[in-house]
Amino acid sequence: MLPVPLIRLQCGVNSYDWGKIGSDSSAARFAAATPSGSLNIQSDKPYAELWMGTHPSNPSKDYATGRSLLELVEGNRMLLAPSVQARYGDKLPFLFKVLSINKALSIQAHPNKKLAEQLHARDPKNYPDDNHKPEMALAITDFEGLCGFRPLGEIAHFLSSVPALRELVGEETAKSFIATVRAQEGDDSSESITKNKQALKEAFAALMKSSQDDISRAAKSLVADAESKGAEFADRGVEATSGAVLAELVPRLNKQFPDDIGLFVLFFLNYVQMSPGEAMFLQADDIHAYVSGDIIECMAASDNVVRAGFTPKFKDVQTLVDLLTYNYAPIEDQKMTPKEYPYVVLNRTAYSSGSEAQLYDPPIDEFSVIRTVLKGDAAKATFDPIDGPSIVICTGGKGKISVGPKTEDVKEGYVYFVGATAELILESEGGPDDEFTTFKAFCEVEDHSNGSAQL
Repeated sequence: MLPVPLIRLQCGVNSYDWGKIGSDSSAARFAAATPSGSLNIQSDKPYAELWMGTHPSNPSKDYATGRSLLELVEGNRMLLAPSVQARYGDKLPFLFKVLSINKALSIQAHPNKKLAEQLHARDPKNYPDDNHKPEMALAITDFEGLCGFRPLGEIAHFLSSVPALRELVGEETAKSFIATVRAQEGDDSSESITKNKQALKEAFAALMKSSQDDISRAAKSLVADAESKGAEFADRGVEATSGAVLAELVPRLNKQFPDDIGLFVLFFLNYVQMSPGEAMFLQADDIHAYVSGDIIECMAASDNVVRAGFTPKFKDVQTLVDLLTYNYAPIEDQKMTPKEYPYVVLNRTAYSSGSEAQLYDPPIDEFSVIRTVLKGDAAKATFDPIDGPSIVICTGGKGKISVGPKTEDVKEGYVYFVGATAELILESEGGPDDEFTTFKAFCEVEDHSNGSAQL
């Protein structure tokens, strides 16, 4: 017999050194919100990631029966939809997470599909999946991170104004990079872009191949420079990242990871800050590192990571250098602009009070995410059925969730699986200033065929 396609989930939390401590961690609080869960939050323990999905490294379970979500969807394929099952098999095509970041996690990139297959075949211990891992990060608190290579003029500025960085890259390589960038200014031809990317790869590779002794010496010089110069550090920085920001960031990161190559990589990467509701998308082969904050993360169902700094884990520097695309752009190019989700009805009272359903739709097939905020009491959002599965997590407030005749309570940290072709209703509870906030990850191979609901 098919279960009602609304299943409350018990989700596991991973404890890594970079996670927030105790109840400061959203990942821990959300994991502990499930009554049948066994998590007793320890006040001195870091909690990093809440996993929601069918990935075998930390699969979610039906909290009422203890059966894994993977077992449930394998036994009842209509929960996924035939179109999704035909393309992705008997598992969710996406992995949904909450990350709570207390200190930087690794300088990293995720391999594309072809490289992932090669790495998995060659080294399954360090590369446990054969799938690619494009991902999207949505802030639920203030967030900061490093994402993608900066515009090349900014990197040239830092190579000119940060002696310790120039020393590690090497005088001749730095000069060559600066000369190439200046020669291509204003030229957007494919030939110019190719030259720029090659110069960027050479400079980045030179940095990443530095010996640990050289890195340690340069790091001490870099930190001393930052602490002594303050806002004047790095010749006052660049418009996107001021000298004052860098002068605070460098010593902070050095305390977390002393004498680490990541202290120098940050001058190559965009520094990004996001407020709640802001998001960015990372293609496979994009370099990044998260620094602090709590985020919702959605990705293709994979746990492949190529690391090269800010980590005690396995590093694969040469693979990272070789796999990157060396695309360069301002951070605004990677931030996402959400749009109103058209397949939902928000009641008039809720809409006039500022309730909203915003769609974050990256340029891939495996997932999209809807952030819904219902304000006040009895605000309601009715989502049209979709031909694919969903997972819904509440990150604030309280309310009800309904599929067909089944209605259940929702509070902060509650997670639900919603099967394919099910109409979903969310309804808020609370005072006039309360906000009932949820994130819904979903996959739908086919587009809607029933028209757009009116907001």
